[in-house]
Amino acid sequence: MRALSIAASGMQAQQTNVDVISHNIANMNTTGYKRQRAEFQDMLYQNMERPGSTSSASGNILPLGIQIGVGVRTDAVGRLTEQGGISSTGNGYDLAINGRGYLQVTLPSGQTAYTRAGNLAVNADGEMVTTDGYPIEPSITIPQDATAMQITRDGIVEVVMAGQTDPTQVGQIEIATFVNPAGLEAIGDNLFLETPASGVANTATPGSPGFGTLMQGFLELSNVNAVEEISSLIVAQRAYEMNARVITAADEMLQAATQLR
Repeated sequence: MRALSIAASGMQAQQTNVDVISHNIANMNTTGYKRQRAEFQDMLYQNMERPGSTSSASGNILPLGIQIGVGVRTDAVGRLTEQGGISSTGNGYDLAINGRGYLQVTLPSGQTAYTRAGNLAVNADGEMVTTDGYPIEPSITIPQDATAMQITRDGIVEVVMAGQTDPTQVGQIEIATFVNPAGLEAIGDNLFLETPASGVANTATPGSPGFGTLMQGFLELSNVNAVEEISSLIVAQRAYEMNARVITAADEMLQAATQLR
């Protein structure tokens, strides 16, 4: 009775699907979050009669054969990296990347992480950091006696010092792009790490060919669509229920077989 294990694999696959959808919904309001999608593959087939094999001594070829599938498995959980909406915050340290690119962040381990969440701040030393206190790369420090700060579309950070009228450049923000951004490793806290699947980071100033530009006072919203996620959740729930019914039907068939006299 293959139906039991086949339906069980279907229930496990749909459970993974529901887990992914619930994670998307939970992060609807997470800055810069990119929604995920579960992808599935059919499993190996049992060849009762292989298609194209010889069926008799005269050399007749089987046009179809008999192949019985053994279920489904989760192949991957992909990340959809299309840009989310842009929201105005009025905070001068909030940055949205309009287009391709990731801000670079230095972790305590010395590794470089990447993020689309531009809700930055300054620490006690005036250094521009993430909400977790990780400094951005290249390091930029805002002088304590600065009365105003501006970040241009191409990442130049300028400040106006007390008693002066002309702005002074204090740093240049650089962003990174990847050949396959979906291959980045998510480590939580809106951060990603480079992997062999993503390719090596290519860094440049914002506005360079193939790179996005910065928008000061804005944040990128999550790209989760609530209506699509709820629709996908309903479909996954119905698929789970149908696989459960297959298990019930297979159990009834086994019960009928054991009661034969």
